[in-house]
Amino acid sequence: MSTTPVCEQHKGPVLSSANGYDIIDCEACGFAHITPLPTIEQLEKIYAEEFYATTEPVYIDRYKEDRPWWDLVYNDRYDSFEQMVPAGSRRLLDIGSGPGLFLLRGKERGWDVLGIEPSRQACEYSRSLGLEVLSEFFDRDLAPKLGRFDVIHLSLVLEHLPDPAETLRLCQSLLAPHGILCVTVPNEYNPFQTLAYQQLQPPTPWWLCPPHHINYFNSKSLENVMKRSGFDVVLGESTFPVEMFLLMGDNYAGNDQVGRSIHRKRMLFETGLATAGLSHIKRSLYQHMHTLGVGRESTVYGRPCPSPTA
Repeated sequence: MSTTPVCEQHKGPVLSSANGYDIIDCEACGFAHITPLPTIEQLEKIYAEEFYATTEPVYIDRYKEDRPWWDLVYNDRYDSFEQMVPAGSRRLLDIGSGPGLFLLRGKERGWDVLGIEPSRQACEYSRSLGLEVLSEFFDRDLAPKLGRFDVIHLSLVLEHLPDPAETLRLCQSLLAPHGILCVTVPNEYNPFQTLAYQQLQPPTPWWLCPPHHINYFNSKSLENVMKRSGFDVVLGESTFPVEMFLLMGDNYAGNDQVGRSIHRKRMLFETGLATAGLSHIKRSLYQHMHTLGVGRESTVYGRPCPSPTA
């Protein structure tokens, strides 16, 4: 690996290259990202017009098909929120709310929920469920108009943003002092993923998809950027380490049929634990996995740091 200067601010060792971009482990940012960074205009076109229509054309249908499992996933998060914030503090903002099932689960549990989603297709579907969703991008112009929240949720959002630290700081400005920020990102370059890449030796790592994914976090770098953005980390959790299937011979990389098959196995495993009343074991297992840096995604819960004058 060589250190490749990108500009005065962004430099670090090149981890991989794909689609004409280098992925650098940026010393200034504290996490890996692509170079060159796409323009705001490029990103707006991708997410307002293209993402669910062309990049993820079956995403919404599969999301609906898997709803019972998604409800289990989302119940875990709402259980944590309800343990972490005072009773009666139930205002939630979901940034990048997608088709809206997370918001719907919250509404069903008595939360006052608001979504922000730039995709027209996802926004229309969310509204068909009776949800309040703004078809906009979350930025410094919109943020002051939204009010205060007890919980802000960003699931699979930070990897798409040219300046994730700025987004985290904006979130902090909207949270009540007792509030919680919950962030989920793909856990890239994790030990199982890296080992599978070494064994399979594909031309490029299958998890790279620039410019749609700009940033490549892992559990440690996600915690670090949240701390640098003004949050105390109160809980970290992984999701099922699907890369184990690669290590056991089920090569889902680039194969949708195999990928869907192993996803069903993962859902059966987690649904079986829930049916048996053993979700607490699953959550404890995934929290330990987070400390080891393994798991397909990393979820971190943070609370705003007290101001120096507080």
